[in-house]
Amino acid sequence: MSTTIWYLETTDPDELRPGRDPGGHVALVHAEILSVELSRFLYSEVGRDYQWVDRGSWGIDEWRARTEDPRVETWVLYERGTPAGYVELEGQDAGDVEIVYFGLLPGFLGRGLGGHMLTEALRRAWSMGERPAGHEATRRVWLHTCSLDGEHALANYRARGLRLYRETTEP
Repeated sequence: MSTTIWYLETTDPDELRPGRDPGGHVALVHAEILSVELSRFLYSEVGRDYQWVDRGSWGIDEWRARTEDPRVETWVLYERGTPAGYVELEGQDAGDVEIVYFGLLPGFLGRGLGGHMLTEALRRAWSMGERPAGHEATRRVWLHTCSLDGEHALANYRARGLRLYRETTEP
């Protein structure tokens, strides 16, 4: 069985097409004091059904290094005080920001939160250069998704204004 990987990008914050606001008590909050345990939990639980395996063998040192990396920001989506999903942003060279991980916890799928969370994640990515961590001004936001991810992932990314710039297939 082969897996298709799609690479998408946006190069202008004005390209953002916002998702609908779900209303109620929904907020995307920066995890400014990110613990290894929270990071590992979000990664494991959001990625469980999508074969997220690249960090599965990480030990405490790898997780600690990631959570302490000043170029990395983790944002947690809360609904009425309960974690519903998360996004990990990484500031890279030349003003690139990668959306490294993005997803909802299983109990929050199909409720219209993904489009809103992606809208807010893209806004945070575009503003990374304005924060004290000293990232370069954002010139491009990019991500990749694959055919193993959620059935609405690619459509959500495209609906928010991200453009496909590369596609590959791997065994």
